[in-house]
Amino acid sequence: MLSAENLGGVLLNSQHNFAWLTGGKSNVINASTETGVCFLFVRADGKRFVLVNNIEMPRILAEEVSAQDFEPIEFSWQAEKASGNLIFEKAKSLCTSNGEIVTDLLLNPNIRSVENLISRCRYSLTDGEIERYRQLGKDSAVALGKVFGEINAGESEIEIARKTKNELAQFNIDSVVTIVGADERIANFRHPIPTENVWKKLLLISVCGKRGGLIASLSRIACIGEIPAELKRRTAANADVFAEALAATQIGATGAEIYAMIDKAYAENGFAGEINKHHQGGAIGYKTRDWVAHPNSAEIVVENQAFAWNPTVTGTKIEETAILTANGFEIVTTSADFPQISANVNGQNIALPNILEL
Repeated sequence: MLSAENLGGVLLNSQHNFAWLTGGKSNVINASTETGVCFLFVRADGKRFVLVNNIEMPRILAEEVSAQDFEPIEFSWQAEKASGNLIFEKAKSLCTSNGEIVTDLLLNPNIRSVENLISRCRYSLTDGEIERYRQLGKDSAVALGKVFGEINAGESEIEIARKTKNELAQFNIDSVVTIVGADERIANFRHPIPTENVWKKLLLISVCGKRGGLIASLSRIACIGEIPAELKRRTAANADVFAEALAATQIGATGAEIYAMIDKAYAENGFAGEINKHHQGGAIGYKTRDWVAHPNSAEIVVENQAFAWNPTVTGTKIEETAILTANGFEIVTTSADFPQISANVNGQNIALPNILEL
């Protein structure tokens, strides 16, 4: 990418790009910001550096990256605070060409952000990343399954969210998105964040679990007592929509083409217009969504890319994370001990999460 764009080097400071370039390590101290405590600098010739103040350098080299992989460039924390240009001046001094230095985050008005180019470097997962994703998906599904064995009707959405986060934490997974909706809030809101509302009959839990930088998205629904026939019908239709989303996600397809197929699937299942009530998901990886399918999306699907589709027919939802390889899709968040509903993808039956009857 640096060569194609004739760039001298790129500074990476975002938490997601640090995790990506270091194979799952972290530069996070303050999770309330997108920035991390140190920068990585990749020069046009491939040479890599880690730039960080004297407070953080010992731990970064001991626990996150090695000096053999990233040459350390240290400076005092006082100098960092005194000059907003210090990092960029350090990178410029390390540059061996006349090419422009760019960044992933727009932290300085004089330095151009090229996150749109960097993100495409992340899309095609390595073998190691795929294996990490498989384990993350498996652990996330197991953790979420355990939650439904620990919660009870009469608990608030906030309490259920706490138990969900705690269960994921047992697997060293951080729930960066935690949605809990009970009863009428599921139909009323596409993103029912947890409130004091008390669960009576129907419950939706959706999470985006993060470990080693990678993120897996999944949703599960449970019902106390018999599942209403209309909810069964809507969930079956939603499963067909999810299957069509997977089938449309082919190497070389655009986000706009996938969106059109999803829109058609809603109509064919008797729920035309539902696509207007919520985004349908899209590419996932080191961000909860690298891109979302929409009518004008020109993003192109590549081999070994991860996707999380989340179609919703009012009152129900299906969401899983899958990886598209040369052999087709592999859903990594499948819950073997959760009720399943069968859907057809390119002539192949796949198992999707059905509603759990409690």
